[in-house]
Amino acid sequence: MADKTPEGTPAAAPAGPSAPATLTAAPGYQVRRLYQAYLAGWLRTVGPTLTGPQFAVLTTVGVSPGCDQSSLASAVALDTSTMADLARRLEDRGLLERRTAAADGRRKLLFLTAEGERTLREADGRARELNERLLAPYEPADRERLLRELTALADDWERLSTGI
Repeated sequence: MADKTPEGTPAAAPAGPSAPATLTAAPGYQVRRLYQAYLAGWLRTVGPTLTGPQFAVLTTVGVSPGCDQSSLASAVALDTSTMADLARRLEDRGLLERRTAAADGRRKLLFLTAEGERTLREADGRARELNERLLAPYEPADRERLLRELTALADDWERLSTGI
């Protein structure tokens, strides 16, 4: 039974803890919050058919068919072992074809299958819808500035993470 105030109305539930200032002042904490919210938005808008990294790989292969798996990993910010696993899973689903390069048997060249093209087309519209919803509060010039700043931040943090 819920507690009641002296006036007989239900008492408000005690507030849970809030994040301490040491967290809220940490950029990594805020980036993690953004990413969690983005993932939830992705699942609701784009759906579970493709993850963000899978979408990034298919999109990049669609623009650059025949690119090699290692170069693609760098382009979409994945490490090579994650890229190899992701490409294998997309190939198993019939969305991607991996071909061995004639000049170097270790290099895998990536191509979309017809099913991969269809899946990407369907997901692309929903991903654009999500992007539009995320950026809706911003005027066009502010969107461009925000994306430039996010890109610069990502570039800087990637350099820091590699010790350069």
